[in-house]
Amino acid sequence: MSKRGNVWLAVAGLVKDSAGRWLVVKKKYSGLKDLWSLPAGFVKEGETVDQAVLREVTEETGVNATCIGLIGVRTGVIREEISDNMLIFLLQANDTKITIQEKELSDAKFISEQELLEDPASSLLIKYLIQNPPNEPMAVHDGLNPGDQFQYTTYRFIK
Repeated sequence: MSKRGNVWLAVAGLVKDSAGRWLVVKKKYSGLKDLWSLPAGFVKEGETVDQAVLREVTEETGVNATCIGLIGVRTGVIREEISDNMLIFLLQANDTKITIQEKELSDAKFISEQELLEDPASSLLIKYLIQNPPNEPMAVHDGLNPGDQFQYTTYRFIK
């Protein structure tokens, strides 16, 4: 068992620039090593999923973005014991200056959908999302309070 236990919650950001190019990264490790994939990582204690995706994108690439909404969920079970869940968000890049987190990444850049489709180093998820574009993203809604008895410090609804 890992430090995360047997239920994992991660986030990934499909970050687009004003030209529609995608921000993609190449990890230095894992099953995605040397493949173009979305900036991603695990949700940390004390943060919401939309906060986590913005943090991960900025940490990995230095790119600041705005969260547009939730576009998908990737879920699976590893070795019949680990529930591996990833929420995928659509983000709009506020800038395109990339600063790679060299500890985790070997490369990061904005690439057109066509180039990603033609590149054999594009991950399965990248190609799937290009070939099956998401419809309207589910937006993140703030300002809700289910009641002080729950003691939420942050509460959001995504629909």
